[in-house]
Amino acid sequence: MTWLDLADDTLFGLDNLPYGVFSRGAGPGRRVGVAVGEHVLDLSAAAEEAGAPFAGLLAGGVLNPLLAAGPTTWRAVREQVREWLAGPRHADRVGAHLVPRAEVRNHLPFEVADYVDFYSSEQHAINAAAILFGAEAALPPNWKRLPIGYHGRAGTVVVSGTPVVRPSGQRKPRRDAEPSFGPSRLLDIEAEVGFVVGVPSTMGKPVPVGDFAEHVFGVCLVNDWSARDIQGWESQPLGPFLGKSFATSVSPWIVPLDALEHARVPQPAQEPEPFEYLRGAEPWGLDLALEIRLNGHLVSSPPFATQYWTAAQQLAHLTVNGASLRTGDLYASGTVTGPAKEQRGSFLELSWGGREPFELAGGETRTFVEDGDEVVISATAPGPGGRRIGFGDVRGRVVPG
Repeated sequence: MTWLDLADDTLFGLDNLPYGVFSRGAGPGRRVGVAVGEHVLDLSAAAEEAGAPFAGLLAGGVLNPLLAAGPTTWRAVREQVREWLAGPRHADRVGAHLVPRAEVRNHLPFEVADYVDFYSSEQHAINAAAILFGAEAALPPNWKRLPIGYHGRAGTVVVSGTPVVRPSGQRKPRRDAEPSFGPSRLLDIEAEVGFVVGVPSTMGKPVPVGDFAEHVFGVCLVNDWSARDIQGWESQPLGPFLGKSFATSVSPWIVPLDALEHARVPQPAQEPEPFEYLRGAEPWGLDLALEIRLNGHLVSSPPFATQYWTAAQQLAHLTVNGASLRTGDLYASGTVTGPAKEQRGSFLELSWGGREPFELAGGETRTFVEDGDEVVISATAPGPGGRRIGFGDVRGRVVPG
């Protein structure tokens, strides 16, 4: 129940209430907000007016103080917001702090401390190996033993809507005798799911897989832009560097873990059995349905529930060597790809390395991302009562370098 006029099929109902940071015209700077229906609740202003005990955590126009406060505070804030939006006696006071979502400018919701990206879709790993090395190529021998990842660049994580400048670098196609330098010719996207760390950990003390929800605040969408030609030449023998570090786009709304209880599912069977530090009793697979659109055309619908390694296992592996977590750490799932052709999470796979251009409505074709193209990734998840909750979009338009 709510005094708000919410559409029955809204993806931003009281079951969701994702957090973000916004500004509006000549308003008072950046504000912490909660998306509800077609509006944003200015949570900074509502909490200050009400004298809420958590108001100080929301005054700085960034989510990091709230992230650091921990699960007890996260739940208290969420329960208070739900009460404000459900109880008619709050309608006049809280309603004064609602802003049409179409009128706000979204900002990066948290200061990113570190960024790590994983490689946890078995189907994506199989596809990538076949594209690069032939149909008989096998997964790396360590792939089913540990969640493979690389350490990315936090300073170039940008909010949805930020233009993406085509990167330049060295590239060497197999047919060329020598490398060349210039704009990437094989610019790609990767549809991913991101996890935002709130509570830090102590250096030298690994985070057990069962403590996932004690540290991770919520979930967002990620587009891990990738220059495949730069990446391929530089990743010999080390991993991604300039082919990934130029931009990583994230959605503006962070969906709290507590909003995803109805989306939790068992993960796929793991064989061989992982080492003990990667085993957990709680199921942390998530039944998220992603969609990728290119210039408005739906080109793929990857299912997140097929991910081999869960976010809880990724967090445990990330810290098992004693590496510490910091408030604002972001780690991403890696490309989300399902078994069907229409479930591939990158253009590398959709075009099979550029050898099989895929069609758009109207007869256009693509292999990789062209200048002027806009890529939009969205997702929904099951909520209570058969309803669905949404994550908003992560969008980016490519501009020439």
